[in-house]
Amino acid sequence: MSQAQSSHLTTRDGVRLALRDWPLPEQQPCRAQLLLVHGLGEHAGRYATLARHLNDWGFSVRAYDQHGHGQSEGERGALPTPTRLLDDLAEVVDATRLLGGAAVPLVLLGHSLGGLVAASFVARGMRQVDALIMSSPALDPGLNPLQKLLVAVLPRLLPDLRVGNGLDAKYLSHDSDVVQAYLQDPLVHDRISARLARFIAEEGAATLALAGQWSLPTLLLYAGEDRLVNPAGSRNFAAAAPPSVVLAYGFESMYHEIFNEADPQPVLSALERWLASRYPA
Repeated sequence: MSQAQSSHLTTRDGVRLALRDWPLPEQQPCRAQLLLVHGLGEHAGRYATLARHLNDWGFSVRAYDQHGHGQSEGERGALPTPTRLLDDLAEVVDATRLLGGAAVPLVLLGHSLGGLVAASFVARGMRQVDALIMSSPALDPGLNPLQKLLVAVLPRLLPDLRVGNGLDAKYLSHDSDVVQAYLQDPLVHDRISARLARFIAEEGAATLALAGQWSLPTLLLYAGEDRLVNPAGSRNFAAAAPPSVVLAYGFESMYHEIFNEADPQPVLSALERWLASRYPA
């Protein structure tokens, strides 16, 4: 696999977003481009191992740090406007289409918050993409009654107030090395603003409401023992969506980061089979 290539994209309002590309060798045909959208508080660099697998299977990979994350600009965990993450994804999609050319299919792969962002992006029809993969998407953040009250009230009073996101790292993976690397990663943060919390709550509900009308080929992979988002959101989406369009796999004994689990092979196998069925070599 080639080394990750770092660059940046400057959005229309002048904010720099960090990009990472894992291209294929020039002589190797590209089956499709995958654009990765990371989760809350983390960054694109944590997906290097997944990118290596995708490269091995014949797919080029691009990832980016979302606004207020990783090496991108913006206050950590902030959301300047309600649609900021969606607008940024639209600009990255446009740039990625130019990179690969119109003939190369473009697949979104979003994890956790990134899964929600990618699904909301598709549901709103902001750009045409060829397929969607969701990994432990935050379709149901699992808010308790107090958190629901705060999400309803705080964004109106203090939309930019940033607090700890409450994610317990020990439930990321059963692999203790993954947990320790996350805790020691200087690009990981635990901030979330009131406006971002509302985005997660509202967009998750709106996306679930549209599951029955889903028309984009979608692979949904989720963890049955997820403690960071409620897996019921994924189960409900899968139950409501047309089975001819959405293929869902629940990995019942896994924690949230299914690609970083102690044994991720069942997840990788499901991903490879689905990609091969849609984009044969």
